Amino acid sequence: MQRYLGLWLYLAFSLVLLGICQARWLTPYVQLVIMFIGINIILSSSLNLINGYMGEFSCGHAGFMAVGAYVASILNVWLFTSHKVFGPPILTPSAAVYLFPVTLVAGGLAAALAGLLVAFPSFRTRGDYLAIITLAVNYIVKSSVENIQAIGGARGFMGMRKVIEEMEAVWRIPWVLLWVLVFTGLTVWILHRFVSSSYGKGIVAIRDDEIAAEIMGVDTRRMKLVAFMLSSGLAGIAGGLFAHILGYINPGTFTIMKSTEVMVMVYLGGMGSLSGSVLSAVVFTVILELLRPLQVIKWVVIPLLLILLMLLRPEGILGNRELTDVFPKLRRWFATEKEA
Repeated sequence: MQRYLGLWLYLAFSLVLLGICQARWLTPYVQLVIMFIGINIILSSSLNLINGYMGEFSCGHAGFMAVGAYVASILNVWLFTSHKVFGPPILTPSAAVYLFPVTLVAGGLAAALAGLLVAFPSFRTRGDYLAIITLAVNYIVKSSVENIQAIGGARGFMGMRKVIEEMEAVWRIPWVLLWVLVFTGLTVWILHRFVSSSYGKGIVAIRDDEIAAEIMGVDTRRMKLVAFMLSSGLAGIAGGLFAHILGYINPGTFTIMKSTEVMVMVYLGGMGSLSGSVLSAVVFTVILELLRPLQVIKWVVIPLLLILLMLLRPEGILGNRELTDVFPKLRRWFATEKEA
């Protein structure tokens, strides 16, 4: 029971938050910020698996996010709503209540397949060269979407709001917030279990010394494939949720700027620290919203804050430690099976 205390606490927090939102005690703006925090937690945690735990340098996370966003959005609009390109809905609109998570996972699987574009070159390249490849993949995805006119091209794709309205017509609850909470919790749990497992330790071994890891029997190619596909798949799910929060997406959203935001969160929290990624996603999102009144000036203030952080604490907020290392009493809540 004690081993699952963290899970029960998260479930209780989610139910309370959903109840508060259902009672409309929080404004739509605050709910939007909470959902963006969840999206950023998924993005920063998944990228930390590559950049922090495995020691590679990927900077094209927005490309995988775009794949998941477009695939999930197209599936939902095609299956559950009328569209000028796709025609009448294939299924009953109310079926979206049950199949929405399935389309999100489908978007994640498509993004995981796109992750192979990075995984195979990673067998031969590292460091700056791999960074250039991930950057190229980001541009390939963005340019491809821009030139597919059936899904709006550079103008963007919309219609996801109708899907949410169909779901709310069945049960009037904050559906998108519900699935953001579910997939945020699942992401952190999956990554925590993965990196703390005996199999996942191979990822850390690659970071420390890839040749030594191979000599010790670690299948480095398989580990890289698993890590890149898991990381890009989770980014795809985050993209699907992001698209349904806004109800509209366009290729300009998924540029190198978006990838840079995710990298900033990873380095802010600490490389190889899952709880650091969660903490930095919360801090970074809140700072962005607090500085929103400054408009363009905030993009001067935020980099200055990051420069100060890198000068004063270059390893990030938590470094490569977890919250349970800083506060050992938390282990009773978040202990793994071996630690319990």
